[in-house]
Amino acid sequence: MSSRERILGRVRRALADVPPGEDVPVERDYLREHGERTAEETVDLLAENLADYRAVVHRTDAGSLPGVVAELLAAHGASTMLVPPGLDESWLAAAEVTRVPDEASSTPYELDRVDSVVTACAVAVAETGTIVLDGSPDQGRRRISLIPDHHICVVRVPGQVVASVPQALERLDPARPSTWISGPSATSDIELDRVEGVHGPRTLEVVLVR
Repeated sequence: MSSRERILGRVRRALADVPPGEDVPVERDYLREHGERTAEETVDLLAENLADYRAVVHRTDAGSLPGVVAELLAAHGASTMLVPPGLDESWLAAAEVTRVPDEASSTPYELDRVDSVVTACAVAVAETGTIVLDGSPDQGRRRISLIPDHHICVVRVPGQVVASVPQALERLDPARPSTWISGPSATSDIELDRVEGVHGPRTLEVVLVR
């Protein structure tokens, strides 16, 4: 008997007393968040956990955002940046960088030559220090957040910040592709030597905007 057959056999036995066509109730009595926090405390927890994952966190307001984005691009030495089609143009008003549109025809090699990418996000999870992209127009295709070496992600706070993963799932459309990002891409070999940038951007900068 294969492992697959053993597992399916256990499932059949567990459902043996359920009448055909009847839904099986699933208990969802787990904690929806761990502890009680104000909106400000939730944003602070997000910033703390993002930094713990080695993302670089910046805080600003909407009026100062264009200047912050321009400074981050300049500090990285970026001469080109990928731009999703629905990104708020005002965010890039101060950036003197050549814009590369998010196009289906772009090859991985072309995307790899781009210095930076700027996106929004769908939601951010404070307890896990995670930002989630769902392919909306202001976030672009999944690959543009995985190939360029430098990712600037703008999170609007406190509106886009939730405490926990269950709360984040309630905001996401399950039919859309989602990318969950906790810090820059990183992996470790058998000797636990950390290497960043293997599976995605080596540098993740998250801008929390009020």
